[in-house]
Amino acid sequence: MDIWEKLYQKAKEQYHPQEVSPFIYAHHVVCALESENGEIYTGFCIESCAGVMDLCAERVAALNMYIQSQQTVVKRMIAFRDQPPFGKGSGMPCGACREFFMQLNEKNQDMEIMVDYQTREIVTLKELLPLWWGEERYQEQKS
Repeated sequence: MDIWEKLYQKAKEQYHPQEVSPFIYAHHVVCALESENGEIYTGFCIESCAGVMDLCAERVAALNMYIQSQQTVVKRMIAFRDQPPFGKGSGMPCGACREFFMQLNEKNQDMEIMVDYQTREIVTLKELLPLWWGEERYQEQKS
C-alpha cells in the first residue's frame, strides 16, 4: 500500500455527509494530509448558512495537525467528495486553503496535492500559486 492509498483510506473514513442541524452540513468533503514527520491527519468540510463560519476539509486537517503536534509543514494531501480525485480540478484546494497553506509554512509550496488518484498525478502548491505575494516576507524573515 503506497502513501496515497493510506491517505485515501484515512480520508474516506471521514466521509459520511450529514446535516448537523437545519443550518449546518458536514462530512461531504474530506481530506487527509501527511505531515513533515510522516504522521497522517484528517479533516472534513463543515458548512453553515453563514459562509464566514465555513471550514474546508483541508484547513480542518491542517488545524488538526497543528493542534495535535505543532507541525506546520505538509508533504502530501488528498481531498475529495464521494470518490477520489479524478482529473484536473478534482480534489483541488480552494483559494483560501491554498493561501492558508502558503502562510502556514513556506515549505508548503512543495507539498504534493493529488489530482488524479488512478494515475497518481499530482501538482505542487507552488504550481497552483507560482507568483505568491508573500514570498518577500519569508525572505525578510530570513535576513
